[in-house]
Amino acid sequence: MLRMDVKELDRFLDEAFPQARTFGFEIDELDEEHIRLRLPVSKQHLRPGGTVNGPVLMSLADSATYMLVLARLGPVALAVTVSLNINFMRKPRPGVLLADARLLKLGKRIVVAEVRISGEDEPELYAHATVTYSLPPDR
Repeated sequence: MLRMDVKELDRFLDEAFPQARTFGFEIDELDEEHIRLRLPVSKQHLRPGGTVNGPVLMSLADSATYMLVLARLGPVALAVTVSLNINFMRKPRPGVLLADARLLKLGKRIVVAEVRISGEDEPELYAHATVTYSLPPDR
């Protein structure tokens, strides 16, 4: 069951975590087990050679997981990343990136998600990540 919809997530991020907006992510889809973020790539996301830099992909994976945690549990601002393992599969092209995050485990203290990052017009993966979050005990 979702505790926050897209509008509530947007409002929470604007109020409690505005720096999360600096990369330009948008929520494209949301349901109980899945969120899709889209990121229109701009010049600030590129490294020399015209490819999207790795920290942007890592931030996209982490943000997708965080937003999915919030959607499921409500405004748990102190949920924190414990682990982020990412495999870069191929060079991302400029355009629109899509990050599809799915819950693998939603426990009392730990959340594990899988994130697949591809291009809007490129079904092959640019990156694959697993992200683990720790939840505060008093939520």
